[in-house]
Amino acid sequence: MTTPVPNTPTSVWWTGVGSWPGTDMPDATKTAFAECPDLPYLPELPARGIGAQLVGRGAASLLSGIAVDLQPAGWRLADAPNRDARLARSLFRSDLDVLEEVAQGYAGPVKVAVAGPWTLSAALERPRGDRVVADRGARRDVAQSLTEGIGELVGELRRRLPDVSLVVQLDEPLLPAVLTGALSTASGFSRHRSVDRPEVAEVYTALVEHVGRPVVVHCCAAGAPVDLLRRAGVIGVGLDLAQTSTREWDEVGQGLAEGMWFGAGALATDGPVPVDRPDVVARRVLGRLDDLGLDADAGLRTVLTPACGLAGFDRAGATAALRTLRSAADIVTDRLLG
Repeated sequence: MTTPVPNTPTSVWWTGVGSWPGTDMPDATKTAFAECPDLPYLPELPARGIGAQLVGRGAASLLSGIAVDLQPAGWRLADAPNRDARLARSLFRSDLDVLEEVAQGYAGPVKVAVAGPWTLSAALERPRGDRVVADRGARRDVAQSLTEGIGELVGELRRRLPDVSLVVQLDEPLLPAVLTGALSTASGFSRHRSVDRPEVAEVYTALVEHVGRPVVVHCCAAGAPVDLLRRAGVIGVGLDLAQTSTREWDEVGQGLAEGMWFGAGALATDGPVPVDRPDVVARRVLGRLDDLGLDADAGLRTVLTPACGLAGFDRAGATAALRTLRSAADIVTDRLLG
């Protein structure tokens, strides 16, 4: 029987964001399930090449009815996929095979991270140059294509793993830049116009409704629109605590009070190894929760994560990071439950 994501958990969970060091997907996936038993996830291994990284993986594997190819400037919309795009898609299909094998016998939530619609629009090039985000029609087509592709992925994983409750994570590091007009043009001499918030929200609302499974958004850049995402139906938001402003934190507090989940990126990932002890990570999270003055039920919907991906660590360091989060989650749980 599928175990849904609970509205009120009995303890604080912890999980990884997505990226992992090395090139061994079976080992990485087994580690994610062993070290994050409440919320395991399908890792992303960018060391395998550009086709295994966020944009290439999403564009080549999840856009439905839209092809891409790889050019010196990056991934671009195309009439047909080139060899790089076909290899990226094949690699992702292989990753799904690994997930199916590792998750056999598991019943519970599993998180799969993909590039979000606005990060793809901000990163992909149009056939005649410049970014997709510069053209309203092109960004609409990419958003609709990605929505269809994620829906197809969810349907496939339901067939492969009927006992798993899938959580879809949209990685959106470029979302704040899209909203503020901070993206440079191809020439580098000017900036693209900002995209209106109603259009951004409409894309998320359509995606959430189509996917029919819990959707969370992770953004490791400053300025994430937490309230916009909550109103669009996103069940949870993951942020780097060090990048979270007072405004964002107030919006997180409102979301937690109304049943939203919060991924607290409390473990720094800007070094080659984790440097924070569990008690330091726990105090970092508890201090923020204390500022909000929420009840224990709301606090228990906090999921401890690294600030960003763990690809910059070696395998031992990445594993140690997840274990640090596990110990920190125990400390936070004990404190919240009194």
